[in-house]
Amino acid sequence: MSALTGLCTLVSDSPLKPDFGVWGRRASLRDDGSGKPDSSEDSLAGLRKAAQKLRADVTHQGWHQDSTVAGSHDDFQHAVHPAASGAPGGRRLHPEVMLKAPDTVLIERNLGKRIDPQTGEIYHTTFDWPSDPDVQNRLVEPAGISELETAQKLLDYHRNIIRILPSYPKILKTISADQPCVDVFYQALTYVQSNHRTNAPFTPRVLLCGPQGSGKSLQAALLAQKYGLVNVCCGQLLKETVADKSSFGELIEPFFEKKVTVPDSIIIKVLVQRLEKQDCVQKGWVLHGFPRDLDQAQMLKKVGFSPNRVFFLNVPLDSIIERLTLRRTDPVTGERFHLMYKPPPTMEIQARLLQNPKDSEEQIKLEMDLFYRNSAELEQFYRQAIILNGDQDPYTVFEYIESGIINPLPTKVS
Repeated sequence: MSALTGLCTLVSDSPLKPDFGVWGRRASLRDDGSGKPDSSEDSLAGLRKAAQKLRADVTHQGWHQDSTVAGSHDDFQHAVHPAASGAPGGRRLHPEVMLKAPDTVLIERNLGKRIDPQTGEIYHTTFDWPSDPDVQNRLVEPAGISELETAQKLLDYHRNIIRILPSYPKILKTISADQPCVDVFYQALTYVQSNHRTNAPFTPRVLLCGPQGSGKSLQAALLAQKYGLVNVCCGQLLKETVADKSSFGELIEPFFEKKVTVPDSIIIKVLVQRLEKQDCVQKGWVLHGFPRDLDQAQMLKKVGFSPNRVFFLNVPLDSIIERLTLRRTDPVTGERFHLMYKPPPTMEIQARLLQNPKDSEEQIKLEMDLFYRNSAELEQFYRQAIILNGDQDPYTVFEYIESGIINPLPTKVS
């Protein structure tokens, strides 16, 4: 699958025993490809570098986890509970695909497996026999594939799968693996490329609240990407309005030039104009950057655009400072870096990096203080808001947000 889709492959020996050690083993290898472990002083740096590389690969390419049962073709690739997954960050797998075939077919497939001890290539006596006589003569039967051993592994699988499947209600796609592998592949590919709709029994109108650096933009982007919601960032919307040279843009531009706050009366008109468009009405929206205080929340309600799901992302000041003060921009290429999470590749680039004045510690503390002075009133106004810990893996936060959108709101006891 990886060769045809460009996805990163995460492999585990069985669906219930992911290879947690693979990350550590790969991280401890030298960059020169020698396969020799780094010295003890370099091992931590090597682990961090490997983790950053893995995170970048799975973020930009996507990934699939391959959990193989009994060494057969029954690769129910995605039926692994996120908490037990060997995937980076414990991320939940979307979408989930399970390949099924009769036990008799799986045993037959397993019995025919042969391995070339020189190259490690896997062949099969029926489906993939090598044409080279030299390769044929040196093939060996791998250990653990006898009929009795395979049957025992399948028995263990059937005992455990009934506890895994309930973790994926209504989102697990089952495909028969008792057919040509090309047909199996294209059925799985068609499914994972299809658009996924939220199971929420309403058109989502989501509001994300939180201080600067709490991850609102990332969560909004994830919701927009997965469910097709319209991502409405208030600050970006104002910039686009100015760039469009519209009548509202002409009103906003003087405030931008003077670097002063745009009046609420103008902001709400721009927001209404955007939220009234057909894509927002039909698909739903996720709003962030507005409202920031009680007055703005009341204005949003008055114009008829109250959200039906509100999330507050709480992040401690120390974490916000770490996230924002270490951000840098390359003035030559415009690329953004983070001195801890995404450091520049060379000392030359690092020497020319610049920090946005808004990312200074003093400015961040002022913004945090302003947000939390108003957040208590906002939480009171949005009584059914869901409070989340934003100081954790962003994909874990995303799962909580998804759950809050799909499931009914809890009844609060007064």
